[in-house]
Amino acid sequence: MFFPEYRARRMRRNENLRRMVRETFLRIDDLIYPMFSAAGSGIRKEIPSMPGIYQQSIEHIVEEAREVRDLGIPAVILFGIPETKDPLGQDSYSDQGIIQETIRAIKKDLPELIVITDVCMCEYTDHGHCGVIHEGDVDNDETLKLLAAQALSHVRAGADIVAPSDMMDGRVAAIRELLDANGFSRIPVMSYAVKYASAYYGPFRDAADSTPQFGDRRSYQMDPANRIEAFREATLDVQECADFLMVKPALAYLDILRDIKERFDLPLVAYNVSGEYSMIKAAAKMDWIDHDRVMMETLTGIKRAGADLIITYHAKEAARLLK
Repeated sequence: MFFPEYRARRMRRNENLRRMVRETFLRIDDLIYPMFSAAGSGIRKEIPSMPGIYQQSIEHIVEEAREVRDLGIPAVILFGIPETKDPLGQDSYSDQGIIQETIRAIKKDLPELIVITDVCMCEYTDHGHCGVIHEGDVDNDETLKLLAAQALSHVRAGADIVAPSDMMDGRVAAIRELLDANGFSRIPVMSYAVKYASAYYGPFRDAADSTPQFGDRRSYQMDPANRIEAFREATLDVQECADFLMVKPALAYLDILRDIKERFDLPLVAYNVSGEYSMIKAAAKMDWIDHDRVMMETLTGIKRAGADLIITYHAKEAARLLK
């Protein structure tokens, strides 16, 4: 095809023609909305670094979950802020823990809404790391026992999907084994298979009160410079019977999303993380960008890169534009 006989602009002349040849579609069904449940009552505290996102007590979580359902968004993912924290993060696997109580409250009022739970220790430990500390680092194998117990407690409370985000080796297998042994073989595991040690998580740590009290998480989260390692991580999780794979963050790792999509046939999730959200909010506040257009372009780009589902703090805003 050569100019002037071939003219690519012929297919862009008007909106209806552009719609007819559009290749990538963002749908409300693609969206998952993150929520932060805080112990106590009467709590609705906006996160300064994440405008429009709140730490909320359970009654407000249920109220917002109803809004999510009414917008047609199929799922939420829950993060917990317990009343007290300790070295072993005991609230995370307690039957009376903040997430367990939140699951029961949502399911009582909104049984059709899919409830996904983040399975990790960092929100519940007083040191802010993702597992049991031994000699200054996270003990992988001891942490597996607590992660599996946490996942089981979430499922017993009514969770539809559990999503381990800790990046411990072997955690998918440990969770799968314990769920199956307790009669929950029907519950899917959405693995944070490829999670990088990213600076884009900063606002989330404000939201979840989970900043490490010493060191950082680079001994268990992936080096942002690595690509081939992502295939090994995803392969291990597939072998351990993960039902979904996830790449986190999204925007700086669109190449990884495409790589994982081309190599594996499981549903692929992208986490459009807090820093990505907050940058759009901050730039829009300064009138440097058109908020809605940049938001939708960003989400469409993540979908085009290969994501089947997108966890995003923009989910409600995007759903209103997609309706």
